[in-house]
Amino acid sequence: MIARGRDRQHPTRCAPQSVQSGSFVVENIKLFFRGISVKLRRQKAVLLSHPDTIFSVPPVVAAPRGRPRAAFSLIEMLVVMAIIGMLIILVVPAFTSIKSGTDVTTAANTIKGVLDTARTYAKANRTYTWAGFYEENVANPASPNSDNPKVGRLVMSTVASKDGTNVATTNPIDPTKLIQIGKLTKIDNVHLTVFTGSLAGSGTGLTFSTRPTVATTYCVGNTASTTPFKYPLGGTQYTFNYAVQFSSDGEACVNNSTNTPQTAAEVGLEQTHGTATPSPTPANPVAIQITGVGGDVTIYRK
Repeated sequence: MIARGRDRQHPTRCAPQSVQSGSFVVENIKLFFRGISVKLRRQKAVLLSHPDTIFSVPPVVAAPRGRPRAAFSLIEMLVVMAIIGMLIILVVPAFTSIKSGTDVTTAANTIKGVLDTARTYAKANRTYTWAGFYEENVANPASPNSDNPKVGRLVMSTVASKDGTNVATTNPIDPTKLIQIGKLTKIDNVHLTVFTGSLAGSGTGLTFSTRPTVATTYCVGNTASTTPFKYPLGGTQYTFNYAVQFSSDGEACVNNSTNTPQTAAEVGLEQTHGTATPSPTPANPVAIQITGVGGDVTIYRK
């Protein structure tokens, strides 16, 4: 009875714990979903402020049915490969010819550069210069070499008079009276030649066939000079028996002082394959002419 009386006096002390725990769970659930809502609102704000970050997935389009996928058959591929092979066979010789023409043109420009350097040095320093030409066997990688035939590798050297006078009076020129200009220049797969007959110039034109006529006496490589020079100076590695001499006024003459200046002198050049020279007619002949009075250098291609 006493216990029942206490219960009536304090009706909220017994079962209220379950009610309190239920409200606690409800509050936690509300807080959880409220946090998720806040995060979603923040992510939405970020996406709206950076629309480029929203990616859309394109709809998937089903491939049409009823029509097979296009492809090459084995026979068609073999036919195409055969056509390509035939075109390569036809085109390769043309590219080979172009390369040969480019090689001989490059060689001609190199020779022109050596001659221009010798002429410019002579005029600038009021002295005499000599541009020498020497040919050796290109099949032998060693240079110099004494192998025969002496064909295929052209070696050039330029020297000048120390005191400004013409010192080409002895055989060979006294090396103590010379100074070396630059280094040796070497060109492979070219040959010095003298053009005659239909390959000789016939006039005063600007083409290979109509270029000024030059007597063979004044062609480099026809006759050895009586006053050669050697390289290195005082050495015996190379003897330059063919040369073009430039005076302090720029006048040019072949073989040093052996000849007097002419209307033009000529350096004939043809492409080779190793030591074999084209026969009977060179495929890519080049004539490099030097005027006697001004020493100007001109290249004529066929």
